[in-house]
Amino acid sequence: MLTRLMFQIVLIVLSACCGCNSRHSPVGDIGSLSWDQVVQQARGTTVRMAMWDGDPLINAYMRGYVHDSLAEEYGVDVQFVGGQGKVLVDRLLVELDAGRSIGDIDVVWINGETFYQLRQIEALYGPFTDQLPNHILVDWGDPYISIDFQQPIAGYECPWGNVQQAIIYQPSRVAKPPQNTRELAAWVKLHPGRFTFDNSFTGMTFLKCLLVDFAGGAGSLDGPFDEPTYHSASVKLWQYLRELQPFLWRKGQTFPESVAQLHQLFTNGEVDFTMSNNDGEVDNKALQGIIPETSCAYVWESGTIRNSHYLGVPLNGPNRAAALVLINFLISPAAQLRKATPDVWGDGTILDITKLPEVYQAQFANIPGRKRVPARELLATRALREPAPEVMIRLQADFRKFIIEGQPF
Repeated sequence: MLTRLMFQIVLIVLSACCGCNSRHSPVGDIGSLSWDQVVQQARGTTVRMAMWDGDPLINAYMRGYVHDSLAEEYGVDVQFVGGQGKVLVDRLLVELDAGRSIGDIDVVWINGETFYQLRQIEALYGPFTDQLPNHILVDWGDPYISIDFQQPIAGYECPWGNVQQAIIYQPSRVAKPPQNTRELAAWVKLHPGRFTFDNSFTGMTFLKCLLVDFAGGAGSLDGPFDEPTYHSASVKLWQYLRELQPFLWRKGQTFPESVAQLHQLFTNGEVDFTMSNNDGEVDNKALQGIIPETSCAYVWESGTIRNSHYLGVPLNGPNRAAALVLINFLISPAAQLRKATPDVWGDGTILDITKLPEVYQAQFANIPGRKRVPARELLATRALREPAPEVMIRLQADFRKFIIEGQPF
């Protein structure tokens, strides 16, 4: 597996050569086919999707409902394999650089940093979204859907779900939860050992919320990555965390390795807060018994990160027709509504509800089981845009350097 340094060197070389040695699609283009022809070409075939497989309910939705629906409606057999992030990028980079014209993955579940890296190495097929019949139902006017970590998706990935980070607590334990960095610092110091965040994607997203605040608030990190702006805001962030570190869980000498571990600490009563990048997860996890039934979720007055996740088609995917059929189904009103239900997944929709038939509009407006978090329309008023993907890359490395290892900054 490539090291991060090797990967960054490859990206630099590819960026320097941009336009002079572009990759070409190694499999037949289907852009000129009608949708009926695409469906016919997909019928009777197998499509393989790489996805995060760490949640049992998501796995049940995909391996049950999605698998069975594709088989019944289109005669397509959907197979799922684990694979995300850097592992996925490294795999496709090796395959394409080795001249492997036909891979074995047809659809990938991606966003943000991974989308950025796959675009850098020209590993994605596209644009393809306009070929999907259901693309007319997508809320393309929403920048939290059409823009991925400050990057226009440009038809190279299709929105699949939309979420916002929420802070989870129990009212019986926390009467007045903090609403911003100043209130959080005061609360943590009054309740030593009762707060922490995970050392993975959810925790780093939480740090991005703080970073936006220290940079000047909503919109301050919009646009391309800017080194002086990041440096100024991140120094304030690391100073803030250093001040709080002795008051965090285990005095800030260690952090949960995953959000699942953070949920467990919360459920065990070791900390008073957990969090999720999916605002609907508080209901989802309470229904599963993973967190207490009395849990509630909220977003800070100063805002939390809102983003979408997407589906892409690898350039060397062997079954492009079935890939498009699968993606078109996943953004259908029926599939999106089922996915939005907390006891199924609780994932927010990327559809423009006003474009749907009235029966679907009513159902989306009254999703059963969503009761522990404010309505998505209210959350949207406190939404922050994802900064450029370079911010996440730098933030992960700097957190380890300045907080975990305690190096000077």
